[in-house]
Amino acid sequence: MKVRVNHSWRQPPHGSILIIVLWISFGLVTLTLYFASSMALELRAADQRVAGLQAEHAIEGAVRYVSNLLATVEEPGLMPDLQPLEVEEVPVGDARFWLIGRGDQQTLPDLPLFGLVDEASKLNLNTATREMIELLPGMTVELATAIIDWRDSDDTPTEGGAEDEVYLRLDPPYRCKNAPFESVEELRLVYGMTPDVLYGEDANLNGILDPNENDGDLAPPSDNRDGQLDPGLLEYFTVFSRESATGRTNVNDAQSLAELLQAYLNTDRANEILRNLALGGGPGEGPGGGGGGTNVVVFDSLMEFYLRSGLTVDEFDQLYGLLTVTNGVVEGLINVNTASEAVLACVPGIGLEGAASLVAHRLMNNDRYASLAWVVDVLGEEQALEAGPYLTARSYQFTADIAALGAHDRGYRRVRYVLDTSEGTPTVCARQDLTHVGWALGGRIREDLELTREMRALTAPTDSIFPIR
Repeated sequence: MKVRVNHSWRQPPHGSILIIVLWISFGLVTLTLYFASSMALELRAADQRVAGLQAEHAIEGAVRYVSNLLATVEEPGLMPDLQPLEVEEVPVGDARFWLIGRGDQQTLPDLPLFGLVDEASKLNLNTATREMIELLPGMTVELATAIIDWRDSDDTPTEGGAEDEVYLRLDPPYRCKNAPFESVEELRLVYGMTPDVLYGEDANLNGILDPNENDGDLAPPSDNRDGQLDPGLLEYFTVFSRESATGRTNVNDAQSLAELLQAYLNTDRANEILRNLALGGGPGEGPGGGGGGTNVVVFDSLMEFYLRSGLTVDEFDQLYGLLTVTNGVVEGLINVNTASEAVLACVPGIGLEGAASLVAHRLMNNDRYASLAWVVDVLGEEQALEAGPYLTARSYQFTADIAALGAHDRGYRRVRYVLDTSEGTPTVCARQDLTHVGWALGGRIREDLELTREMRALTAPTDSIFPIR
């Protein structure tokens, strides 16, 4: 008997099975790569978060560090003598911080200067006169008047100024404050103020000319591409500068002044100075009345006292930190040892020429002046007397503008603090997070960091989970 074989069913070709297996393998490999990539990204993000936390902790440590420096200065009111190792790339564990500063040594527009910023080197928004404010770069008479109207207590507009009737016509409307400024950023609310005038070309508020601030209209902000930074009005104003008379001798108090002079100088010299003051240095009878009187000359400034007293420079330097012309708090005095040329030019009696001479003298001598005596040598007695009521040689409020990086140069953070030492122990009176305005350490430091990263990547182990970036 013959058996028929049914050939209608056949095994599938081996090629089809191979294709199916390849597709499955491809899907598994794709999923593996996807999850591996996601894991690497998560690890990198976690590493970035850790670096950011390290930078934040470094900034907190930097504030304590600066506070300790200010608390241990040789004489209250003097700027700490900071060395580069104390303000540039200061290590805190795996992180590092920089103090972004300002000063006479900032000669190259694209190279940052590191250190503390003296708030007394600026015009105080709440005490500067309209005439002083008008002299600032980029200022107009109308805007200066509007600033005065914003801070005064009345509702009557000054000619060219602005009060409620102007602000209520804006969209959205609001009222004129008619009270002192609480921050410099409050200037944004003053009628006539624009971002270009307030911030100038300094988009990241670091005081140096970054590439995007010198490229015309290619990238924000808009600039004139002249190779010089226009820092805007924000650079020249403060609301924090103030001095307390606590612990000082009022030169208008004859008895206290006589006791101080006799304590620090010999008796004969003290009596000679008291006679100088009595015989006519200023209006009325002088302190001591020839050694025993009680009437006093009302000195408006320590500059006037110095010129009338006959004190030598060394004697005035020794006594300056112990003297005052008031028993209360004085706001808005400008530190002639740290103020910029633009700010000094606004002071009555100084002007553009005098400001340039003062800054040039500081640069040539590079001294830490203990008093105002050197100003007389530069300006002469007449101009120094006129400028005296607006000047000081002490500062009690400082800005610590702190930028920090975590491990592997990641996690950039920046916070600006203002510390007040006028009552003795330094206290933080303002804090502003500036991380969002961008990189503030300049192009050269960025290039150095990039080079360091490349060198680190070349020497990193090949089995790292993800490369160092």
